[in-house]
Amino acid sequence: MTWLKQFLSSSIGLKIVMALSGLGLFGFVIAHMLGNLQVFLGAEKFNAYAAMMQGNPLLWPARIGLLGMIFAHMGSAAALVLRSNKARPTGYKSHQWLSGSYAVRTMRFGGLVLLAFIVYHLLHMTVGTAHGEFRHCMSDGAGGLTCFAYQNLVSGLMNPAVASAYIVAQVALGLHLAHGVWSLCRTLGLGNPRYDLLARRAALSFGGLITAGNCAIAIAIVAGLVKLP
Repeated sequence: MTWLKQFLSSSIGLKIVMALSGLGLFGFVIAHMLGNLQVFLGAEKFNAYAAMMQGNPLLWPARIGLLGMIFAHMGSAAALVLRSNKARPTGYKSHQWLSGSYAVRTMRFGGLVLLAFIVYHLLHMTVGTAHGEFRHCMSDGAGGLTCFAYQNLVSGLMNPAVASAYIVAQVALGLHLAHGVWSLCRTLGLGNPRYDLLARRAALSFGGLITAGNCAIAIAIVAGLVKLP
């Protein structure tokens, strides 16, 4: 296992860990957004979706795996930042949008914002301690679950201040993903002039779609387009 330890402690190994964990988290973000967008289908379908997810035996293994990816992503990113600061104590004078150096600096701040949001989001929409009207799923007496995910989501985002915090976090997430996709494209050799425009469009498109999809939920709730039954 010495070779594995040496590889994971190298800059290349850390970048691979960060890239792979980032891809896994990117997949989760897409799936999570698509699931949450079902709130526009109404309370019955959204609660049924939540009950299906809560009753899935793979839920907890998936959560543990997700937590592992988060720690792997954060740990590798922190290690690379420390090495970068040590190698270049003097910062760059100017940056271009989505350039490698600019992306790294933006992702550092955005990562901290997302970390704080993840903690709050778990307390708000999963544990319920930060949500005064939160209701946990209950057994329906027939081996199934009755969930109140629709009511929890709508009541939790009816407060404009809370909805605004979610929107800010989603903007940070979109920027983080855009920079992540851009970095991945450069790693795959798509950062040369021939593919530069395609890589930029892909990065901004992915980040923009995630931001728009997630923000649409909060905006619709505050605007009264999605209401409690």
